[in-house]
Amino acid sequence: HLSAIQNLGSIDVLCSDKTGTLTSGEMSLDRPLDPLGRPSETPFLYGYVNSLLETGIESPLDKAILAHEQPSVAAFHKLAEIPFDFERRRISIVVSKEGEQLLIVKGAPEGVLPLCSRLLAEGAELPMDDAARARCAETYHQKSERGLRVLAVALRNVPEQPSYSPDEETDLTLLGFLTFLDPPLEDAAETLEKLRRDGVRLMVLTGDNQRVAGHVCAEVGLNTEQMMLGEEIDRETDPALGALAEQTDVFARVSPAQKTRILMVLRRRGHVVGFLGDGINDAPSLHAADVGISVAQATEAAKDAADVILLERSLSVLHDGILEGRRAFGNVLKYLLMGTSSNFGNMLSMAAASIVLPFLPMLPGQILLNNFLYDLAQITIPSDNVDPSFMRKPRRWNVSLVRNFMVGIGPVSSIFDFLTFGALLFWLHTSEPQFHTGWFVESLATQTLVLFIIRTAGNPLRSRPSTPLIATVLAIVTIGLLLPISPLATTLGFARLSPAFYAFLTGVTAVYLLSVEIAKRFLLRRFLR
Repeated sequence: HLSAIQNLGSIDVLCSDKTGTLTSGEMSLDRPLDPLGRPSETPFLYGYVNSLLETGIESPLDKAILAHEQPSVAAFHKLAEIPFDFERRRISIVVSKEGEQLLIVKGAPEGVLPLCSRLLAEGAELPMDDAARARCAETYHQKSERGLRVLAVALRNVPEQPSYSPDEETDLTLLGFLTFLDPPLEDAAETLEKLRRDGVRLMVLTGDNQRVAGHVCAEVGLNTEQMMLGEEIDRETDPALGALAEQTDVFARVSPAQKTRILMVLRRRGHVVGFLGDGINDAPSLHAADVGISVAQATEAAKDAADVILLERSLSVLHDGILEGRRAFGNVLKYLLMGTSSNFGNMLSMAAASIVLPFLPMLPGQILLNNFLYDLAQITIPSDNVDPSFMRKPRRWNVSLVRNFMVGIGPVSSIFDFLTFGALLFWLHTSEPQFHTGWFVESLATQTLVLFIIRTAGNPLRSRPSTPLIATVLAIVTIGLLLPISPLATTLGFARLSPAFYAFLTGVTAVYLLSVEIAKRFLLRRFLR
């Protein structure tokens, strides 16, 4: 969506998962472990069968499992599937193997472990008493605190029946854990610092547990001391959550609905929120954000919901996009300030002149030509440089600024038009065609050259316009000066002007530009603080 380019530059809070943003997103299987932390191939075999036979969206963890050396799975035949959801945080597959029906459960350890009544260690089934449960929990906690993603794999025999539901996920035997590597990107910490420097705060919203999230986020410099969990979010009212969200960098174990709620409370507190997501379940959050951002490799649902699609999933690319958005916003603002103030001034001048003069101030064809050349001069504004001070922090639309600029600068333009009218009528005693020509040239010169003043909030002599902008503005002014002496002059209703007029034009243009510079500084000082 084209308008999202400038909205991207207004973002002051960027929300994203950590996977693929702070980390590469390319998971690799570290090792399979039994429930007590010893190497074991059993959880890998059943985890592989689960990932191979499931029909849901393939996660990075499934890809890592299936990319590993393939075990022999010919004896397993799928009977049913209990799909993954964010409440259970697990997926179950029912298979037959040598006359038995087996329910294979794979998911987040904290979602699977409470369902287990036994554990498998060194080939023997042991009861899952409190001591064993604590030891199993310690196994995956230690891995999580090292930044490893962990999946639990469990099993039970089930009777053959027409269908299976999550109620079958009970009285399980814990086979062990699968651990995965996804280290932080080398440039993640540096890019986060650049975002902070440019007024953008990154907030991580992840479904991972707090230990994994805390380890990775701390490595890249995010504050993990005040981390919030999904269960804590549900206990807070919207106003309280909004206040807490402004002080929290990392949210762990959050569901898609909780992500959307966080975005909404931040927006209600006046923040411009960007959200980076790539899954089907991210679509509501992409809609809820001010700017939904996805990637080319995302699901179709996520791309359809997004405003911006990145061809490369990278924080540094997104940072470049935010700066480009600010540049676009700055140049659009120049166009609005210049167009509204100039048109307002011309309207005042035309209305006043029509009341006083016995003839038209400018012929209709000349007005159209003036507007055409004026618009042509602005066609290269998108190429213009933007003040570094404007790029340092997010900017938002400020209608009062545009209104005040129009009301403040427009009459200044009209005052100099009236001076021109007076000079043409009472000093130079011009004819009607010469009056038309004189105002055409003065109007075109002042309203195009003033772009060099309006384009920067600082000193225009120290802020260099882009080369294309310089070329188009000077070319249009030159065309305006040459038209009265060109072969088209008679056709367009122009007449030659005396050298005295051009001397007057030089002086009045210089004073006009100086006046606009003074008024501009006064009008922009509050906006650019």
